Amino acid sequence: MTNNLECTIGTLGQKWDATDKKQWFELQTIKRSYQDEVISKINTLSSHFDIVQYGALSVDKQRYPLFALKSKHWQSDKSTVLVSGGVHGYETSGVQGALRFLQNEAANLDSNYSDYFNVLVVPCVSPWGYETINRWNPDAVDPNRSFYQGSPAQESVALMNFIQSLNVDILVHVDLHETTDTDNTVFRPALSARDAIEQKVWNIPDGFYLVGNTLNPQAEFQQAIIDAVEKVTHIAPADDSGKLIGVDIEQFGVINYPGRELGLCMGLTDANYVTTTEVYPDSPKSDDENCILAQVAAITGALDFILKKHALL
Repeated sequence: MTNNLECTIGTLGQKWDATDKKQWFELQTIKRSYQDEVISKINTLSSHFDIVQYGALSVDKQRYPLFALKSKHWQSDKSTVLVSGGVHGYETSGVQGALRFLQNEAANLDSNYSDYFNVLVVPCVSPWGYETINRWNPDAVDPNRSFYQGSPAQESVALMNFIQSLNVDILVHVDLHETTDTDNTVFRPALSARDAIEQKVWNIPDGFYLVGNTLNPQAEFQQAIIDAVEKVTHIAPADDSGKLIGVDIEQFGVINYPGRELGLCMGLTDANYVTTTEVYPDSPKSDDENCILAQVAAITGALDFILKKHALL
């Protein structure tokens, strides 16, 4: 299936120019509220976490401030954990999963990860994408292919600059994503039109899976996350060719990508333990709440593994 609205932009066989991208931008509409669904939740956490505004999107600086939340009593002798969500704004459970993790942390004072780690959470990297339910930013650029020097995506640049400004060694980075049916019906046709390259439509994995770092896969770490998530939702099986989204399976529910080479958010830091989550909210076996719980389980599964491995518990 294709989306005719997206595919009629531009000239067939030619990459989009600035006029085409402007036309695409003007067709986008606000579908939900960043203020109501994200910022309002962030504000309720101010007594438990330090809220830092690290930038704002130029498309509307008042409407789209960029926020990170840091555990209070930040200490240089603690390892730092980074959780990022909403790099692709349309991937709802990544944003809401990051917020739910923070809410659970604030409520569970008896067993708080902030006792062991400096916790840093960036719940919505791409707020314009969140409101318009888009993978791309206002310039028709994919932020999750743009984490590199000279990046064209201001969302990526803002986060890279913020992380660098903290001047801390990050031990763990969990980047929260999801895959929806619109990947095949909307965004891949749009990508094909934008870049004038035929895009194959793949079978979306039915269930949760992880993307590890090819250069540092950390198989035990990935396995611990799969074990934790499997308690709340199903893990995506390999397809008939033993792959997920065209990539060879490394272990059950896990594939690897060269994160930094591809400009992915997972390549943002030099963290020793890195993973990207993927859930499938359109599965008949799942729903929005289940996907949020899966994201939270992935974060806690990752941190519990580190605590046990480093004998911090």
